Amino acid sequence: MEIQGDNMKRREFLKTTGAAILGLTLGIGWKEWLYADDLFRLTLLQTNDTHSRIDPFPPDSGRNAGLGGIARRATFVKQVRQENPHTLLLDAGDVFQGTPYFNLYRGKIEYHTMSLCGYDVVTLGNHEFDNGVASLYQAMEYAQFELVNCNYQMDGTPLVHRVKPYVLKSLGEIRVGITGVGVRLDDLVAPKNREGIRYLDPRPILKEIVNILRYDHRCALVVVISHLGIDGRGDHPGDRQLARDVEGIDFIVGGHSHTFMQQPEVVRSPSGHPVHIFQVGYGGIYVGRSDLFFRRDKLVGVYSSVIPMNASLVPDESVLEHPVEFIGRVG
Repeated sequence: MEIQGDNMKRREFLKTTGAAILGLTLGIGWKEWLYADDLFRLTLLQTNDTHSRIDPFPPDSGRNAGLGGIARRATFVKQVRQENPHTLLLDAGDVFQGTPYFNLYRGKIEYHTMSLCGYDVVTLGNHEFDNGVASLYQAMEYAQFELVNCNYQMDGTPLVHRVKPYVLKSLGEIRVGITGVGVRLDDLVAPKNREGIRYLDPRPILKEIVNILRYDHRCALVVVISHLGIDGRGDHPGDRQLARDVEGIDFIVGGHSHTFMQQPEVVRSPSGHPVHIFQVGYGGIYVGRSDLFFRRDKLVGVYSSVIPMNASLVPDESVLEHPVEFIGRVG
């Protein structure tokens, strides 16, 4: 976990977030895209650094009090998927660590409730390794979604059976290629907890993966789910460096730096191709939504917003019921 993104002025974020949501609600610059006969709309929903926040933040949590909660998130995801079935739900890692749920159940309840919420693809954060590789693999038994990472060598560990370098998703007429990258673990995870895991610079590997997705699989959209942080450290890149150095990425779903963004930052690749970088803080307080518009197989527009998980969302009772049963049968 890296926390320097938390220093962003909260008041400015909330003000601009409200404007973004208002724009989406009122349809400013929206209806023309939504009702165009020759456009296809794909929706990306995203979270990052949820840190075992199954429940909303408790009343003594200051500015975060009462926000978040997986059951509210499940309600929101269902609403969006009813509106647009061509929707993907992604997470950029650090699902684990932060509440007693993790201390007691070692990540199993986090992956279980995320499965109930309908996640499609998730990458690994450094905190996923806090109890070691074997414990992480056991938690993955409860993950009914795909896990991706291309820059951790995992040979000789059980993770090779669950974590893929990339996955393909077809939504309507659009094929989406999704890969994941993780932060250097040396200064973040004890050696015994990352045994068998070797970090590699993600840039040369991503160049190969993106070429495979673009040219072998003919993907119209390439998404990188990143747990690098918005900026890197030293020789180790962050999301901005990836966007500038690797050709062919369309969208980076970010995590690790807990950066609050009301809309994506656009960085140009070496050829000038726009790369959208988006990250939505931490703790499941917000869900990021991006509606991507395609004309045939070409991305022609992106409209993004952040939605607070507050009391206006009625919790999904089916998700609320399961943790009690789940707690009774894992230990």
